[in-house]
Amino acid sequence: MVHLHIRTLAAASALVLSVSVFAMGARPKADDEGANKRIAPIARVELTAAAPAAAGSRSGEQIYKAICGACHEAGVAGAPKTGDKAAWAPRVALGLDGLMKSAIAGKNAMPPRGGSDANDVELARAIVYIANKSGASFKEPAAK
Repeated sequence: MVHLHIRTLAAASALVLSVSVFAMGARPKADDEGANKRIAPIARVELTAAAPAAAGSRSGEQIYKAICGACHEAGVAGAPKTGDKAAWAPRVALGLDGLMKSAIAGKNAMPPRGGSDANDVELARAIVYIANKSGASFKEPAAK
């Protein structure tokens, strides 16, 4: 029985001692700077808006690949396929001005400007690109 009381007394003393040490504001020594380094994120991501391209700076090929090719490569919704000279012949006969008017307004399933944000110069470049791949020999317009 004496052994039980001595063990209980020793455990209680240790508990009281540790509680009193923490209650008085003492903390185990720690390396705060080292701990912060160990838990710091390994990377940081910052999202910013992409810089807008200068107005009229995209080439016809860039516009075609980004917008026009989605329909004109496969002939989606009746779009004449790029390179199909027979399908493009009546369109090429309209000339660049006629194709521009049609592209600006939209035609059949094609929305105005082909659904792009291209300005007139970029749109003309895209038309020249696709028409020339399909039998035309239009000259690309200069930037305004």
